[in-house]
Amino acid sequence: MAPTLQQFQDMERSASPAELLNWRFQQALYRAYYDAYIKERLENETTLESSARGELRRAKRVGALPTLARAESILDRSVKEGVAGDLRARVFELGEALYQSIRMQLSVERYRAIGVERGANLDAIDAPLNDRVWLKQQFEAIRRLSDEPQRLQAIESILTRTDPGPGGYYDDLGNPARQPHLVQGPGLSGDPMLWNSRVGFGSRPEWPLAWCQNAESLYDTPLRLHYEHLDPSARYKVRITYSGNAFVSRVRLDADGLEIHPLMKKADPPVPVEFEIPPQATADGNLTLMWESDPGRGRNGRGCQVGEVWLIKTSR
Repeated sequence: MAPTLQQFQDMERSASPAELLNWRFQQALYRAYYDAYIKERLENETTLESSARGELRRAKRVGALPTLARAESILDRSVKEGVAGDLRARVFELGEALYQSIRMQLSVERYRAIGVERGANLDAIDAPLNDRVWLKQQFEAIRRLSDEPQRLQAIESILTRTDPGPGGYYDDLGNPARQPHLVQGPGLSGDPMLWNSRVGFGSRPEWPLAWCQNAESLYDTPLRLHYEHLDPSARYKVRITYSGNAFVSRVRLDADGLEIHPLMKKADPPVPVEFEIPPQATADGNLTLMWESDPGRGRNGRGCQVGEVWLIKTSR
């Protein structure tokens, strides 16, 4: 059991009836149970996706269609079997308690909240925590292919989707554990609003998780990635997924001051785009990519959002 949940359950057991009715305590309990449930689901769904991908790697030996069936069956366990139902039930009990105590609207359907994106997180409690929905869409498309070699190639494309190839680099910019080239900025002390870089969100159920979070900078602040120890004699290209939720905005990219593309609208839904990197930008073995959004855009400032970046070595 998570230590935080254990501590709150200890307080819950020893609380007086009046304390249990206190909305501040109810909010803390709600968060503790919700986080613990999400942690259990994340661990389970991560394991299931790993197992499903393991099945996909066997496709050439056992055939594409049987492999897809087995992989999909594994992914669907998260819905058919689930985990930690007791924690989930307690979250809903506390959601009801908060509505009764302070009319807190944690659900659109139950409590007439404005929308899930406006704090109705009870409605998002079962949102996928792996790429199950996206993978099943890909499986369905593969089943419609006309012959086995095409199906096997499509399965291989799923397995290697994020592979930048020899000498290349991949950053999942919405995942703090997979963004080694992101220039973070001065931190909270020098940038308390995190204008330079922070994790942004903007998702749809059918997207892979790598599109649902992104690195973003606010307003006119550029977003940067920096690479070192590149091959000075090599040619490179960059592949980018522009994700997020600010699709009305535009974004431009340059590499060491050389324009890679001018201000352009981001595709909706996201589609990875590729651009050649001028060789003079990597001639010293270093490279800085810099994104900027529409200057003076205002509003929420969330125009410069980048989900994934591949730096791909194409030749020497």
